[in-house]
Amino acid sequence: MLVDSHCHLDFPDFAEELDDVVGRAREAGIGHMLTICTHVSKFDQVLKVAESYDNIFCTVGIHPHNALAEAEISPEQLIELADTPKVIGFGETGLDYYYDKAPRDVQQRQFRAHIEAARRTGLPLIIHTRDADDDMAEILTEEAGKGPFPGLLHCFSSGAKLAEAALELGLYISISGIVTFKNAEDLRETVKKVPLDRILVETDAPYLAPVPKRGKRNEPAFTAHTAEKVAEIKDVSLANVAKTTTDNFFRLFSKASRA
Repeated sequence: MLVDSHCHLDFPDFAEELDDVVGRAREAGIGHMLTICTHVSKFDQVLKVAESYDNIFCTVGIHPHNALAEAEISPEQLIELADTPKVIGFGETGLDYYYDKAPRDVQQRQFRAHIEAARRTGLPLIIHTRDADDDMAEILTEEAGKGPFPGLLHCFSSGAKLAEAALELGLYISISGIVTFKNAEDLRETVKKVPLDRILVETDAPYLAPVPKRGKRNEPAFTAHTAEKVAEIKDVSLANVAKTTTDNFFRLFSKASRA
């Protein structure tokens, strides 16, 4: 069994065939999926997907792209929204300086609000970071000094220094289909160094379909291709990767039921 630790099943890409998408995931050995909130204003749609399937969980949060479009949120508001069985984490949240769709100071304030919610509740933080390694490491280190919080760097494609900083803070690293791309040799070198017991796997569906599905709409069933690449990089069996990354998921997302 594998877990797709990050997908977006509420997106319109899946609206016409969600049952089929979930069915194909089961057939491919994907036991559980975590569908991720990117707009608090659309949280009800995300929660509805999770509540419709026994093996899907969800999060609540604001993607950094939407940090300006969405009203600024408080830790208290996030915590209140998470007070339901299917919500097992906060995010995705973080910093994206590649597109800069929201002012950086707004992204940072929203990010810190999510961190505080994670610190108070113990629910993990799903962190998005792109072209923001220095600020991300600084904020994570500063916030960890106020008290620990669980979390992961999702769809990891940053530098080795940020991976090291995250691991030192007790965070996990989630690997997407990017690791299968031809030009991702630096990422593969980083994956070699990350302990397997700190790795999760994901699709970020509908984006970033792994080789050999490159160019197609991504979906949770394709998690297996990413897991196979991780097994190759780490020189271990796929069964080992499946067991360990699944154990890692349920250790981190302790609110999730494994049944």
